[in-house]
Amino acid sequence: MIRVAIIGASGYTGAEAIEILLRHGEAEPVYLSALPEECGAVDEVFGQFKGRCNLEIEPLDLAKLSDLADVALCCLPHKVSMGFVPKLLEVGLKVIDFSADYRLKDPAIYEEFYQVKHTDTANLAGAVYGLPELFRDKIKGATLIANPGCFPTGALLATAPLLKEGLIETDSIIVNSVTGASGAGKNPSSKFHFPNMNENLFAYGIGTHRHMPEMEQIAGEVAGEAVRMLFQPHVGPFDRGILSTVYCRPKGKLSGEKLARLYEDFYAGEWFVRMRKDSPAVKDVAGTNYCHVFAAWVKGLVVCFSAIDNIGKGASGQAIQNMNIIFGLEESLGLE
Repeated sequence: MIRVAIIGASGYTGAEAIEILLRHGEAEPVYLSALPEECGAVDEVFGQFKGRCNLEIEPLDLAKLSDLADVALCCLPHKVSMGFVPKLLEVGLKVIDFSADYRLKDPAIYEEFYQVKHTDTANLAGAVYGLPELFRDKIKGATLIANPGCFPTGALLATAPLLKEGLIETDSIIVNSVTGASGAGKNPSSKFHFPNMNENLFAYGIGTHRHMPEMEQIAGEVAGEAVRMLFQPHVGPFDRGILSTVYCRPKGKLSGEKLARLYEDFYAGEWFVRMRKDSPAVKDVAGTNYCHVFAAWVKGLVVCFSAIDNIGKGASGQAIQNMNIIFGLEESLGLE
């Protein structure tokens, strides 16, 4: 049985990870930690665990972890995580980090977008980007996984077949995404207060969103050349999910039939990527680890679509998928 510690267990991603682990069968949560003011019985913090999980969420005690757990899911915020990951690695744990602190390989780019100096460049160099459909072989046996951002997961899975085969221009890809309100996290703010979110839709992070360089970095690895993406996120009045629409200029004429074959072949054998015959919908993937994709030929452009659950495939579900790969378990355990 894989013993799992969740660091930062009081947020949405922590709760989702617990939910998945309770049905996993080959892994179990053994330790939960959070800030002192967010601690307490997990079934009091999250009522859905009443009678299902009797663990306490407690302040982090690293001395406990070396003998207690095999892997840590680090659900801490950007800038905070890199202060804890080295300590978790030092006590012998494998770490799957949910923050952006280990995703961007160039510390200068990280420091530009996150406005803080990177303090763990040694571990950054060895971190593996945890998008299984693209980097499964690197994930196997890894010690530190940089769990991908939610928006990059959807955008990259939508475009990877085209990038890999060199079928689109790489200097002008436009990614337009709409996420649910849970993407803002558990802490309340006026912008995401119910009266403001209800029956509303708005753009944010215009030209500055931190996921843009992450998308460009990984897309460039897939394409084998530099990729330039313009990413514009929006938030809508629903709880969870991301719908992404990606506009690409083709290098030659394509058809709907050719695109369908390309995607079917590229994702053949992938459990969690499913092809659609029309645009996917967030309701169809909510609460799951699936990504639904579709590509169309529209007025000389390739328009790609993807739908994921931002807390599932965009965070905790993908982390468990990565954990399963690291430990040589069936990839879908806990996620079906």
